[in-house]
Amino acid sequence: MAKPRTILIIDDNRGVLSALKLLLKGTFEHIIALPSPITLPSVLRMENPDVVLLDMNFTDALNSGNEGLYWLHEIKRMHPALPVVLFTAYGDIDLAVRGIKEGATDFVVKPWDNAKLIETLKKACEQTSKGRKKKEERTPSAMYWGASVPMCELRSMVEKVAVTDANVLITGENGTGKEMLAREIHALSNRFRRDMVTVDMGAVTETLFESELFGHKKGAFTDAHADRSGKFEAAHESTIFLDEIGNLPYHLQSKLLTVLQSRSVVRVGSNEPIPVNVRLICATNANLDERVAQNRFREDLLYRINTIHLEIPPLRERKEDIIPLAELFIERFTKQYDKGAMTLSEDAKRKLKEHPWYGNIRELEHAIEKAVIISDGGVLTDAHFHFPKKSLSPTQESEAETLEDMELMMIRKTIDKHDGNLSAVAAQLGITRQTLYNKMKKYGL
Repeated sequence: MAKPRTILIIDDNRGVLSALKLLLKGTFEHIIALPSPITLPSVLRMENPDVVLLDMNFTDALNSGNEGLYWLHEIKRMHPALPVVLFTAYGDIDLAVRGIKEGATDFVVKPWDNAKLIETLKKACEQTSKGRKKKEERTPSAMYWGASVPMCELRSMVEKVAVTDANVLITGENGTGKEMLAREIHALSNRFRRDMVTVDMGAVTETLFESELFGHKKGAFTDAHADRSGKFEAAHESTIFLDEIGNLPYHLQSKLLTVLQSRSVVRVGSNEPIPVNVRLICATNANLDERVAQNRFREDLLYRINTIHLEIPPLRERKEDIIPLAELFIERFTKQYDKGAMTLSEDAKRKLKEHPWYGNIRELEHAIEKAVIISDGGVLTDAHFHFPKKSLSPTQESEAETLEDMELMMIRKTIDKHDGNLSAVAAQLGITRQTLYNKMKKYGL
């Protein structure tokens, strides 16, 4: 096994810290020694240790081990996979068993045997090594780029941008695959070893916005029963994807801007800034430049999120990609529903190519899934594809034939009337903003 890179040692005895530094300098490339666990959270946010050696007691005349267990829980909360070896001068087997049950990897009793201590730490590091080895390999791309000129140009830009930490704004109609593109950028970045954190801004209620994104302290509000980290802390050293950024109310935009400028968050109920290192990707189907002109979106926030702008073309502008995408969905859904191989007839291909796909890839995916489910044979024909009138152009007037058609037309007209102001739309329709957002998702608006 290669030499582990970093060990983090927390012990209030400076003599012990000095002895361990001398002992372990031939085993670890980097040794971080803390005489107190108070700074442990901030150190963990800045460093990436392979193992933690944690003393169980930090207060004079207190040897219950409860302090060690508390900090064990804190480490596991922040980094569930990080191995922790407990260190105590009191060889209490019950405490050892409790610590291991609660997440510790092993237990070492003081005074320690040098060889045994090194062996224990190396064995604990094997967990980190195996986890990192898996993470070193990038997962295969799920992105279908196709052969159309606009998608080839987009792919070329993504490959240049992904390896940087530049903030990215992805725009495009609903259903074009903005979240999938965000995942592709993250997968191609140097942050791919950590999972991307996604936040649907349209689904976050205004009252919980700060708590959801920035976290809160216990007792900060009625239901705050414990400290909780927010999405930005969860995305530390990774990517945070803010979907539907255009739905963020104006009075909350300044709070997001402050976090982006300071590169730190302050939990609700706290005054302590917590540094965060995140790569920001945002997405919207709204025209943010128009909203800036209408004083509905902050210009300084737009500059912050718009270092690189990527526009995904609608499916109707890349017709050569419709059939290959349909065939990919057929393969997926025949496996999902345990059906035999299926193909598209020529009349079905013609019908799919002629359809305007105002719901884009998401609409195509749903159409293929439905066709696979209802088909009893190995060939999908044009009869397997039925397109409701809600797929017509938003500017095309049509007579409502069903309650869904009526609801769709009413929502569309109200959105146009209020120029996309969802709060005003919801108020006029007599529904909550969340209900409106769910209906817009349903109809692909």
